[in-house]
Amino acid sequence: MFDAPSRRALMTGAAAATLMAPGLAAAKPSARDADTAAIRKAAEAGYDAAVKRIQDWIALPSIAAENRDMDKGADYMMALASDAGFTGVEKIPTDGAPGVFGVLDVGAKRWLAIYFMYDVKQYDPAEWSSPPLEARIVDKPGFGKVIVGRGAVNQKGPQASLLAALHAIRAAGKKPPVNLVLVCEGEEEIGSPHFRQVVTKPNVLAALKKCEGVIIPAGWQSPGNGGVSVNLGAKGIVELELVSSGAKWGRGPKTDIHSSEKARVDSPAWRLVQALTTLVTPDGNTPAIEGWFEKVRPLTAREKELIGLAAQRINEAEAKRILGVDRWIDDLPWEKALERLASQPTVNIEGLVSGYTGPGGKTVLPGRAVAKIDLRLVPNMTKDDAVAKLRAHLDKRGFPDIEVNVSGGYDPTETDENSRLIRAQLKVYERAGVPATLYPRSAGSWPGTVFTSAPVSLPAGQFGLGHGSGAHAPNEYYVIESSNPKVQGLVGGAMSYVDLMYEIAEAR
Repeated sequence: MFDAPSRRALMTGAAAATLMAPGLAAAKPSARDADTAAIRKAAEAGYDAAVKRIQDWIALPSIAAENRDMDKGADYMMALASDAGFTGVEKIPTDGAPGVFGVLDVGAKRWLAIYFMYDVKQYDPAEWSSPPLEARIVDKPGFGKVIVGRGAVNQKGPQASLLAALHAIRAAGKKPPVNLVLVCEGEEEIGSPHFRQVVTKPNVLAALKKCEGVIIPAGWQSPGNGGVSVNLGAKGIVELELVSSGAKWGRGPKTDIHSSEKARVDSPAWRLVQALTTLVTPDGNTPAIEGWFEKVRPLTAREKELIGLAAQRINEAEAKRILGVDRWIDDLPWEKALERLASQPTVNIEGLVSGYTGPGGKTVLPGRAVAKIDLRLVPNMTKDDAVAKLRAHLDKRGFPDIEVNVSGGYDPTETDENSRLIRAQLKVYERAGVPATLYPRSAGSWPGTVFTSAPVSLPAGQFGLGHGSGAHAPNEYYVIESSNPKVQGLVGGAMSYVDLMYEIAEAR
């Protein structure tokens, strides 16, 4: 429906037929089909500019964790929004990094909200095959031409595809079939600690209240069959540090000392290890924080049904290959592994830092140790309750000196599968011939709770065709020109957003 194997290939009669619903290939093209054909032609013509837009955006890394270029990132986001046709674009101050807001009002009957983030994760250039800010275009076997760079798939590539759709609509002399509200933040990668301040600003909230729902652009088509998941929610998250120090403990050194002193001096590093072991069962797989499961809502019958269907449609071997694992926890069968993925809260160690970690040895007894932790939350858990339970658990176990420094987080989200937003997504995927699996919730997290909870109270979720991988990792990439007939490139991704707008505009 969207990309041919070559982006410059002419549309044949068969390709044109895919613009229509199955069984209607012989019918007279509708006004919508004529519009989308013109928009697609404009998207093809705008391909080079759209690619450069991604590359230029990647070249400016706004990294909230390092407080790097946050104002520049917001200003750049404002320029991108204005260039795509949004009006009244403004920078919204918060207690942290600023947000960005804009509206594209074409007088349509319905409204759709779009969530963008302009921050990216940190990176170590030494781990990359090419400089992470260079956004090189390389040939990737099995995929085609891809852009490699930090933020390529999370989220600048998919977001730039949506912007490409708006540029193509305007270049084709058309108007979007829905009005749009754009809400952006710069702290997603540190748990969105101030994003609620953006969405509850009176003019932003008033605009959101008009919308059918909120989408976050995505590019996660399966390279095997081109399939996608339509998630009816996402787990919440808390990001934090646990810190053990001689200064706070009152035992052990206040700074690093010679390791020979371990014979008579306590170790803050070992104390942190002991505290960590109390948080989970001995195998490390189940949270053992007191009261952790008391508010966890079990899977409903419908959620189990959806997971059972997903187990039949999603390739287990491919999932393991992508993750680089051979077995699931407790050697669980595929369906049970998917149930656990959707239903279980987790306590994860992201990293452990203490003392010397460079080449060779350095005989020190560290005065401080830090564990980077993330907690994934499921309905009906909340961020605040989870943090309170963690603090109470450590205190009760004799670790009142272990600091709990929360950097960000938010509650889980849930969206009704019968909402106009979800129905429109499924329809778009059906028209494109893309296998779509309805799934209870993503195990990953995004700050959708600010949209799905009061006072906004809208359906929200990920949407989009295309493919990329390596988020938060070296050699992150996004496909721009696909050689895989199952996966869309940049133009196909852009056209998926066009089709979604029409579906929402026309849905009953």
